[in-house]
Amino acid sequence: MSWSDKYQVVIGLEIHAQLATQSKLFCGDSTAFGAEPNTHISPITMGHPGTLPKTNAKAVDYAIKMGLACGCEIEKDNYFARKNYFYPDLPKGYQISQHTTPICKGGLVRIKTADGSYRNVQLNRIHLEEDAGKSIHDLDPNFTCIDLNRAGTPLIEIVTEPDIFSADEAWQYVTEVRKLVRWLGICDGNMEEGSLRCDANISLRPIGTEKLGTRVEVKNLNSIRNVKKAIEFEVERLAALLDAGEKIQQQTRSFNADNDTTFAIRDKEEANDYRYFPDPDLAPFHLTDAFIGELQAQLPMLPNALIAKYSQDFGLSDYDANQICDELASTQYFEAVIQYTQHYKAVANWMLGPIKQWLHEQHLGIEDFPLAPERLADLLNLVDSGKVNFSVASSKLLGAMLENTQATALQLAEQLNLIQVSDTGELAAWVEQALAAMPDKVAEYRKGKKGLIGLFVGEVKKLSKGKADPKMVTALLEKALQS
Repeated sequence: MSWSDKYQVVIGLEIHAQLATQSKLFCGDSTAFGAEPNTHISPITMGHPGTLPKTNAKAVDYAIKMGLACGCEIEKDNYFARKNYFYPDLPKGYQISQHTTPICKGGLVRIKTADGSYRNVQLNRIHLEEDAGKSIHDLDPNFTCIDLNRAGTPLIEIVTEPDIFSADEAWQYVTEVRKLVRWLGICDGNMEEGSLRCDANISLRPIGTEKLGTRVEVKNLNSIRNVKKAIEFEVERLAALLDAGEKIQQQTRSFNADNDTTFAIRDKEEANDYRYFPDPDLAPFHLTDAFIGELQAQLPMLPNALIAKYSQDFGLSDYDANQICDELASTQYFEAVIQYTQHYKAVANWMLGPIKQWLHEQHLGIEDFPLAPERLADLLNLVDSGKVNFSVASSKLLGAMLENTQATALQLAEQLNLIQVSDTGELAAWVEQALAAMPDKVAEYRKGKKGLIGLFVGEVKKLSKGKADPKMVTALLEKALQS
């Protein structure tokens, strides 16, 4: 009997998202990534006596936008608290966070489950807090180095209820949150740079029981792969301990990406160990309904709503709609193109086919694609008219349009001699030539191997240098092969 027949996995995730403000949460120090160590610091970041912090209003805006996107209740009366603990990379000796009044309460994030259906992961809260610095252990064999550039950077901590039940669901959830913060423009989501980090709280309980088991927390997971791997390892470890009749110890653990294992770093603190109290240097702040309404009006249409719209109104497949809505820039380009054409499926095919391939080869994102939306629509409309076929348009005409930013698709097609031939006499000559070159295949076709029609179409395509109308060619070939 495997552990999955005996235990239910229960997971709660805490995601720390670094907000995309230019300055820190309580002072004007830069938040830019990659600066020389300890250059983005000041007396306020260092917590020197006599310094007074001031709240970054943009960080508050971003936290509220995330809460609105997740359907949270926005707390109108807010204050910050001091969370006391000592780390070498926390110069004040305390972290400024929110405790009893998180700025966003409740809410949900929709994920796709293993069977293809959707369900909502319930959130507990989203709150604002400042980040600590960074301890670097691999620069000197004898010392830990401290970089305080990150100290004071604004974060939102997005905390779920214990409402995730597998490593795959955790993977899906983190993927959705990263997509959402990028969509809203409030965080770049670059986990490799530490601007999105995840802590996983994991426990097991006997199937059929309600009481949660003793949990362990795996800290600072910096990739979606690592979130999944850490949970998978912990589930196996906890199940083995329970099977052996051992007691689970509540503790904080870290993940070793070299061998996909976790290891204990300390016993888990409880909330009262942090000795929270309201920060005396920061004034409480009140949010009005009008202010929250202004931020609500600034939100773009969210991915799930757009996916439904593209599927229902534009006839896109679920796959195509999800791919187009994978990032905001892709959606914005799609929306711009369909202002000039109603061939919605063709726009998706081009974006997910030739354009995606070109961007991949150039190591660019869709936001850097140089072809203006109206020019792509011009190309699509030319293909739809039958003057140029898709194969020629994608392999030759697209590149020509990227090089020549002035000429229309039709002008370039004419210059390059790419206009599709629909003259029956010319097509019939190519068909006759193709069939004459493959008498054995013609005999096989007439004996029942109808799949060979594609071979004949391909031969005519070569003879015509891609200019033959494939629909007309197919009809002429079928007629010729019947005689």
